[in-house]
Amino acid sequence: MRLDLLLVRLRFAKSRTIAQRWIADAHMRCNGQRVTRADRGMTVGDVLTLPIGRGVRVIALESLPERRGPAKEARTHYRELDARPSIAIAGAESRPRMAEHEGRTNQ
Repeated sequence: MRLDLLLVRLRFAKSRTIAQRWIADAHMRCNGQRVTRADRGMTVGDVLTLPIGRGVRVIALESLPERRGPAKEARTHYRELDARPSIAIAGAESRPRMAEHEGRTNQ
């Protein structure tokens, strides 16, 4: 199954066009490798790393969906590999404060 179609059927994207743009931005990984093509074939057992909001979700495909069904049905086709809702890419404590970034110090 094509990656763009899978993202729509799993309800991560509202349309194939949106999924294709998301994939083309090259922020997605499948089995640890960057994915830039929407026509990449997906199989059961593949691990997807998806940028969601300000974090990342890591899922493993359990089965390939036949249709875009309700969210509850979509969740039966994949397994979350991290129990947290999303993994923060960088915590607030690791980001430089704006004043430090501009070379100023807080007084």
